[in-house]
Amino acid sequence: MTNLTTHIPHQLITNGDAAITIEYQAVIDEKLTEHIIQTTHYLTKQLKNYATEFIPGYQTLTVVFSPLKISIERFEQVLKELLEKPIQQQPIHGRLIQIPACYDHELAPDLLPLANYCQLSIKEVIHLHTQTTYLVHMLGFLPGFLYLGGLTDKLHCPRKSTPATRIPAGAIGIGGQQTGIYPVASPGGWNIIGQTPVNLFNPLNTEPFIAAPLDKIQFVPISKKEFIALKKKQS
Repeated sequence: MTNLTTHIPHQLITNGDAAITIEYQAVIDEKLTEHIIQTTHYLTKQLKNYATEFIPGYQTLTVVFSPLKISIERFEQVLKELLEKPIQQQPIHGRLIQIPACYDHELAPDLLPLANYCQLSIKEVIHLHTQTTYLVHMLGFLPGFLYLGGLTDKLHCPRKSTPATRIPAGAIGIGGQQTGIYPVASPGGWNIIGQTPVNLFNPLNTEPFIAAPLDKIQFVPISKKEFIALKKKQS
């Protein structure tokens, strides 16, 4: 049997003439993430004739629609009415995904500076980072970039004041209160403390991303030798 969701305060914000954002309180919270995903499933069914895309975020859900089928004024009214109704929760069983992570200094240029900032040894940083199970709150910034919640406050560290011009695919970083993984090579300002040999994004797969919101991630430490061997298998 499904349960009814508790109403969470929100406001509707128009984005151009073809999208409306549902904005909730500015917190990073597992229950809010679950509510946003439940709302996404609910609205996907209710708005199938109008909506073309749903973009969940930490505290937002953006609904993109076709202005050729419905005006933004009418769509906003329909959306408002739907959100006033109780939403039936469908069971969502997130997966536990173990991701191998190499913390070798050659793959972790910011591990020592971060350890010094946090007043920890490198071994302590690795231990803390791998002993936590992280919740996937959202994907964004890059295709398949995982924003993970649950980082211990002992590892909180500001983003770098000068972003790196190129961070390799698979780089594991810490930025502020979050940890995440770069799925493709790109510029970035997070502190890189390791790297995974796993491909996080493959547009040719039916499921192009390795994880989805409400999945849980656990980093499993591996050696440089194991990293190289797994990297070869991925290529």
